[in-house]
Amino acid sequence: MKLSKGLGDFFGLDIGTNAIRVVQLSKTSNGWNLAHYGYAPVDSRITTSDSAESRRKLGEVIMAAVGQSGIKTSNVAIGLPSNKSFTTIIDVPKVSEQELRATMKYQVDQYIPMAIDEAKVDWALLGDSAKSQGQYEILLSSTAKSYAEERLELVESLGLNVIAEEPDTIAMVRSLMVIGAQDAHLILDIGENSTDLAVVYGDAPRLVRTIPTGIGSLVRSAVQNLNVQDTQARQFILKFGLAPDRLDGQVLKAIDGVLDNFTAEITKSIKFFQTRYPNLSVKSIYLSGFGAVIPQIDAYVAAKTSIPTQAASPWQRVSMSTEARQQLAPVAAEFAAAVGLAQRSNLA
Repeated sequence: MKLSKGLGDFFGLDIGTNAIRVVQLSKTSNGWNLAHYGYAPVDSRITTSDSAESRRKLGEVIMAAVGQSGIKTSNVAIGLPSNKSFTTIIDVPKVSEQELRATMKYQVDQYIPMAIDEAKVDWALLGDSAKSQGQYEILLSSTAKSYAEERLELVESLGLNVIAEEPDTIAMVRSLMVIGAQDAHLILDIGENSTDLAVVYGDAPRLVRTIPTGIGSLVRSAVQNLNVQDTQARQFILKFGLAPDRLDGQVLKAIDGVLDNFTAEITKSIKFFQTRYPNLSVKSIYLSGFGAVIPQIDAYVAAKTSIPTQAASPWQRVSMSTEARQQLAPVAAEFAAAVGLAQRSNLA
């Protein structure tokens, strides 16, 4: 969906599992300035329920985050969670742009996991196919119309005007990608229940998928193996992380099995990427979300994949005051989708 207003006239809204995040930016010559932001924790039982009461409570938390932020515009770009959207790369014959727009609606049916009349579909031309001569490469995203309409109805019932809906993973790539990188790199945004993964090349995602492992998976493993409560297990993971010299390495031992399966999925994704792009290799891995704050998880992923790994900041191209930076510090890594939504342009 195209934006109907200019940059600065809208904000990004990320409805996460455990928190609501809102961001409004203003464009500068080489990046953005932070205009407003808000963060409001929310019970996961509310965000994962379809009941009318849960929707009412969720609306209250959304407006609490907006009110806290000082945002005045009602125009908003909202994220669609990865478990409710589907994104893939397809190849189509080279034709004129006008013909491509006319024929795409007849081609997408074979690529999306639902009937075309039940889906909301968008696509972007990436350029020449790296796999097949005489073809274009297309980034294709879809979500169920019923879900998109439900989310639209919820947000607009709050008096907001939805100008765009976008998969969280695509927004994440926008805020975290390394501009102008000559090689492919992999982005991992570790959330509560899952991890959004994207391999980026040429400033565009070339592989997008979701790994069904999040910090919640690590917490459950720690609870079981350390015989502690959920809250304490989470504190152990976020404070001591994977350090072998903290708590005698008990935290790492407790969650190593989950992490091993997690990194195996990362390796599998890289191999799949290279079946399509055999001349490219993933040179670096960037971590966001909980992946950016769990101590020594970068070293663990690097050791398992043999690829240099480091934390990435969704705020890398956003200027802000020292006060805002200090206030954001505890949750800054969680804003990849919200910042990416706020960085959409008129041509997005």
